[in-house]
Amino acid sequence: MDWNLADLFELVADTVPDRLALAHGVDGPTRSWREFDCNANALAAHLAREHRPGDKLALYAYNRPEFVESLSGALKARLVPVNVNYRYREEELVYLLDNADATAVVYEAEFADRVGKVRDRLPRVREWIEIEDGGAGNGFAIPYREIVGAGSDRRLDVRRSPTDLLFMYTGGTTGMPKGVMWEHRALYAALGGGGNAVIGEKASESVEQQRSRVAEPARAQRLLPACPLMHGTGLFTAINALGGGGAIVTLQGRSLDAEELWSTVEARGANATAIVGDAFAKPMLRALQENPRRWDLSKFFLVVSSGVIFSPQVKRGLLEQLPHLLLYDSFGSSEAVGFGTELTTKDSSVQLAKFRIGPNCKVFAPDGREVAPGSDEPGFIARAGPIPLGYYKDEKKTAETFKTYQGRRWSIPGDWCTVNSDGTLNLLGRGSVCINTAGEKVYPEEIEEALKTHASVADAIVVGVPDEKWGEAVTGVVLLEAGRRASEEELRRHVRERLAGYKTPKRIVFAEVVLRAPNGKADYKGAKRLAMEVREA
Repeated sequence: MDWNLADLFELVADTVPDRLALAHGVDGPTRSWREFDCNANALAAHLAREHRPGDKLALYAYNRPEFVESLSGALKARLVPVNVNYRYREEELVYLLDNADATAVVYEAEFADRVGKVRDRLPRVREWIEIEDGGAGNGFAIPYREIVGAGSDRRLDVRRSPTDLLFMYTGGTTGMPKGVMWEHRALYAALGGGGNAVIGEKASESVEQQRSRVAEPARAQRLLPACPLMHGTGLFTAINALGGGGAIVTLQGRSLDAEELWSTVEARGANATAIVGDAFAKPMLRALQENPRRWDLSKFFLVVSSGVIFSPQVKRGLLEQLPHLLLYDSFGSSEAVGFGTELTTKDSSVQLAKFRIGPNCKVFAPDGREVAPGSDEPGFIARAGPIPLGYYKDEKKTAETFKTYQGRRWSIPGDWCTVNSDGTLNLLGRGSVCINTAGEKVYPEEIEEALKTHASVADAIVVGVPDEKWGEAVTGVVLLEAGRRASEEELRRHVRERLAGYKTPKRIVFAEVVLRAPNGKADYKGAKRLAMEVREA
């Protein structure tokens, strides 16, 4: 089936209108599928009056029901949803909204001050829609509740297409964020197409089969995305849960509070969560260990993780606390879903970074040769089949990432692997200098430039150092100007004032010589070696 996501969600609303669709926190607002659909209808009608199919609607909000409603409203009106990292400062926000050609932005009032500062620099944005949250808002914005009101049961009379687009902006490996262009049909097919990727169930082959699957209460996933919906792991798992007739449960806290998470799982009967590796799993495990038998988690059975390494010891700890759990470790990216998976239960052995290769996936050497299993030759993991069209307005990067081998088009974001004799993968890591810190992709040059704006800094190189909590810790290696001084905290504060918080180096290491080659290129290997030596000293 080639699905348009809005058509898919409307099928669910028609099939199970009284089933829970959205819930916020332990005791916050809820929406049935009928209510969710009506709110999205009202927003879609407004968007269709003010914008054209193919225009871009940016979603600038924390996890909350209005985020999901806005996503659905955009899809219904044939607008292209654009994810916005809510950690961005003004310059980053301007870059992304301008690059995406956004004509409308849905944001929550907490960001009103930041939006007010950038509004005049974004003339293409014709409409700012503000989600009220009790804070002071912008007078130029339209209140979200004013548009949605009590909802509407009237759907747009519009013919949608499976080739309608959704953008997933990712830090990638090119310095500034790039918009990955997914057609609806390709994204939903990559997510399983109505089947169940965890148990290997095939995609739905007809509307009737999809409707039948949606109607089964036992199949409905109540997913709590612990990670942000504005990232691929959160958004893609949420789309999959909604398409199957499930519900999205969101946390009220702005950052992860493991006790809040488990209390919400219990209160809402959530049976699954989406996380990004150990940065989420470790506090979740600690809360269980420190509060034995505090929560009834008998309905909760699935943890989906993607983005960074989910370590064996943490997996074992979770299974000791909740022996009935299934841990689904997914290896993929914004550019390609389903490179590999690792399923872990209490009866499984657990190995670090070893994955069962996904369908339509192969490993290629840089020269385009397919890597032979058991050869120990490293290569790039690649996926064919349902993959994105490329990067928005970036033909060069598209050509670098999406290549044709063996007569097929492949997505190759740059993750190195070896292939074992049994066909499983050993993940080696991203081949570029891109840093993956708790699921956030950070490109060093942006932080280097921020460091070098400090009067005392002569040069700076930024690297990722292996870290138990973050996966990779952003670390700055700094050469000071002769006779100048600056403390580690001073430089960290200098970066934090200019860039999103997660880009701020966890450590600053001071070098005595320039860590650059004669041609001026940064010696990242040498900088990383120095950073690790200082850490271990």
